Amino acid sequence: MLETATAYDDNNIFAKILRGEMPANQVYEDEHCIVIMDVMPSADGHCLVVPKSPSRNLLDAAPDVLAHLIAVTQKIARAAKQAFEADGVRISQFNEAAAGQTVMHLHIHIIPVKEGVGLRRHAEEMADADLLKEHAAKLRSALADS
Repeated sequence: MLETATAYDDNNIFAKILRGEMPANQVYEDEHCIVIMDVMPSADGHCLVVPKSPSRNLLDAAPDVLAHLIAVTQKIARAAKQAFEADGVRISQFNEAAAGQTVMHLHIHIIPVKEGVGLRRHAEEMADADLLKEHAAKLRSALADS
């Protein structure tokens, strides 16, 4: 019989970033979550909203964590759309490996999308570190203006 629930692994990359053990291009932080640039972005401005509380994904997260996460996602998505002059914003969230989740810590992808411009394959190529810093600064600036 397949196991239906797997324990949270506190050695995942997001847990290490939250503990300060791994670097990240941080865009936003509050008491409950952080927003960081995705190091293998599908588009310029691709960032991740990551709750500080440990949960594998949406399936085992507390409802209050999810409520805050979606409010921050909306705030960041608006800023990303503005900052990257996007025509729209893709919001993605995956639950377990079979659904495409690669890091087993709840997170939401925010991807600015321009009409007629295809997305890059996620997790295929690391972005230039300086470019990610530029994108984080651009997003922080848009947040400050909002």
